[in-house]
Amino acid sequence: MTGAGAGLLLLGVRHHGPGSARAVRAALEAARPRVVLIEGPPEADPLIPLAAEEDMRPPVALLAHAVDEPGRSAFWPMAEFSPEWVALRWALDHGVPARFIDLPAAHTLAWERDTDGTGRDGDTGTPEPDVRVDPLAVLADTAGYDDPERWWEDVIEHRGVGEGDAYAPFAVVEEAMTALREAYGSGGHRRDLVREAYMRLQIRAARREVGGDAVAVVCGAWHVPALRQQSTVAADKALLKGLPKIKADLTWVPWTYRRLARAGGYGAGIDSPGWYGHLFAAPDRPVERWLTKVAGLLREEDRLVSSAHVIEAVRLADTLAALRGRPLPGLSETTDAVRAVMCDGSDVPLALVHDRLVVGEVLGEVPSAAPAVPLQRDLDRLQRRLRLRPEAQEREVELDLRGETDAERSRLLHRLRLLGVDWGRRQASRGSTGTFRETWRLRWEPELSVRVAEAGVWGTTVLAAATGRAQADAVAARSLAEVTALAEQCLLAGLADALPAVMRILADRAALDTDVGHLAQALPALVRALRYGDVRGTDTGALAEVAVGLARRIFVGLPPACAALDADAADEMRRHVDAVHGAVGLLGDTDAGGGTGGTRGADGDTTAQGGTTAEGDSTADGDTTVDGGTPGSGAAGLRPRWYAVLRGLSGRDRVPGVIRGRAVRLLLDGGELDQDEAARLMGLALSRGTPPGDAAAWIEGFVGGGGGGMLLVHDERLLALVDGWLTGVSAEAFTDVLPLLRRTFGAYEPGVRRTLGELVRRGPARRAGGAPGGSGLPGFAADLDEGRADAVVPVVRLLLGRAEDGERNEPVGVGT
Repeated sequence: MTGAGAGLLLLGVRHHGPGSARAVRAALEAARPRVVLIEGPPEADPLIPLAAEEDMRPPVALLAHAVDEPGRSAFWPMAEFSPEWVALRWALDHGVPARFIDLPAAHTLAWERDTDGTGRDGDTGTPEPDVRVDPLAVLADTAGYDDPERWWEDVIEHRGVGEGDAYAPFAVVEEAMTALREAYGSGGHRRDLVREAYMRLQIRAARREVGGDAVAVVCGAWHVPALRQQSTVAADKALLKGLPKIKADLTWVPWTYRRLARAGGYGAGIDSPGWYGHLFAAPDRPVERWLTKVAGLLREEDRLVSSAHVIEAVRLADTLAALRGRPLPGLSETTDAVRAVMCDGSDVPLALVHDRLVVGEVLGEVPSAAPAVPLQRDLDRLQRRLRLRPEAQEREVELDLRGETDAERSRLLHRLRLLGVDWGRRQASRGSTGTFRETWRLRWEPELSVRVAEAGVWGTTVLAAATGRAQADAVAARSLAEVTALAEQCLLAGLADALPAVMRILADRAALDTDVGHLAQALPALVRALRYGDVRGTDTGALAEVAVGLARRIFVGLPPACAALDADAADEMRRHVDAVHGAVGLLGDTDAGGGTGGTRGADGDTTAQGGTTAEGDSTADGDTTVDGGTPGSGAAGLRPRWYAVLRGLSGRDRVPGVIRGRAVRLLLDGGELDQDEAARLMGLALSRGTPPGDAAAWIEGFVGGGGGGMLLVHDERLLALVDGWLTGVSAEAFTDVLPLLRRTFGAYEPGVRRTLGELVRRGPARRAGGAPGGSGLPGFAADLDEGRADAVVPVVRLLLGRAEDGERNEPVGVGT
């Protein structure tokens, strides 16, 4: 029989090429075919009519995913300047049938699954080549160009449609591709041979259907010679025999210009989709229009760009094109002109032009009638109701959780993160450290549609899916810290149905885990979850019970766990001590575990106050806590017990110096230790009998971290002890301890280091003769100067607006 390509209108294109798109439209207008065949998955044929919907706005993509494995997916993106999209719209506008003729997605997805990590085909074992032939690069190099993009612009984009012969561009491209196929074959890819065999079969079927040659085929230019060649049906079917196959679903999803770039996952991506979109939308005077658009962007960023700059940039771009032998200025000429004329030679504003215009931040839209998994439909409904519109451009959103709408937005974003749909990323809130405020940075990426489809296995709504995922993750968690982090996520996401199951697993893990380090890692997350629960109005009784019990087990197990540690283990344990100290401080400010009337347990039952719950479990060393059933022994009693633990750590010789020093510092900061006692303990730690390494570690524990430098500035007795010890250390020991001391003092703010240097430079004699009480700095004494403190109270009242409240304006002593 005759070859599939005889007498056909084969339109070989470059994917996402605006010149190809204009040429396709002109060729279709001239030929008026009875059917249009397009490279793409044939399962998407029922979706073609959606391209004509009013609310379908490219860039969009056909998404195919395996029904049983939604994470296995493939995309076929199209922009308004993609030849495939132009062909689709032409067929729909003229009532001509359009079909996709590429290898079905059912085979494509299965093929990807059945190739192993060595890159060998799962059927034949034939290794796939690492590098595919780039036709544009070969042709550009043959023509003497070092840049394929620049060659394509000169030959295709800048030549126009052609006078009187709409088919001339395709004839020239086909001739070039035929020569390349003769030189390189199929490029070594068996998949291309299989795809081309399937396309030939579909072309034959279409020709039989229309009874003639009035068939137009829009495909990648590389495939045109293969579709034109003579082959038999039997030979083509033989290539398709035994292909793997899986069940696949397809739909339209929004796409972005950024994902049309070469790294976006499509084999024929482009580097400058925004520029190509401009060329397609502005065929007349494209350079002038482009530079005007650039000037508008720079003006929005408060750069001084006038119409004179635009005129001069156009002249420079034209001149550069003439010097470089190009028919019209391309992207490189316009970029050089913008840099020189509008950016004063700087690449900083030029990077903004590249990001916003050359690449672009356009996000497409698909109609609501497009097929979608139930989870995606529920997400779309929530996005509309909460007015959180998906956008390609990154934007920052401030949420005030005291408002119901913002609270719902927060819960939605946290639920999506739990499902692996990272639409938003948490940021540190500026100007507020309260738990009622959250800052999110949002950006919608096309791949998130795959994540939504993948998460559909957990439920049909966002709430149900997040609940199911949280319960499954709790069962699969390997460590106690993972479960506590999951409990925190459940509270942030408002998953009331998942929390009981997570809490049961948390209580079981906490009771069985004997590693104090694990317990110390888990406690801060629990306490944070309690705070988040408070601001969201969540019942956190069960969480509080576990947190209190966990803290008490840490108190018992921490002293023996701190004995006989090496330097690295001691430093890690010091971080655990800091974390527990912060958690206990926050936990003591809540009503966790205390109050009246009992608290609700993880299984929903009520436990009477003072009953044995988590705090009655066995402790790390096999003993049982003594105050599990004491009335009123909830979180309110944790802080005194913790300070007792710190006192014990500060006086144990077997505890590493960095931990003993940190225990003394925490006691001093908490008002449980006066400065005289702190100075005495430092003197003992820095005595001649203490090895220099241990003494340096004690100093790091005591004055390291936030506030350590100010402590030495305000208490020169402590500074004098450190100074005296350091000056008395031998030369050999000084070399050993210097790295540790540099790490400690190097973390201070520059102003603190400068003040400490001044104090040390003055020397102990001058410091001793300063202000009363031994302080060498004016205004600092051993005791609080209430007269000086009272003098600033009126100013503070004025700043706080208290003086206008009709209250008494007389100073109030600091002791009242």
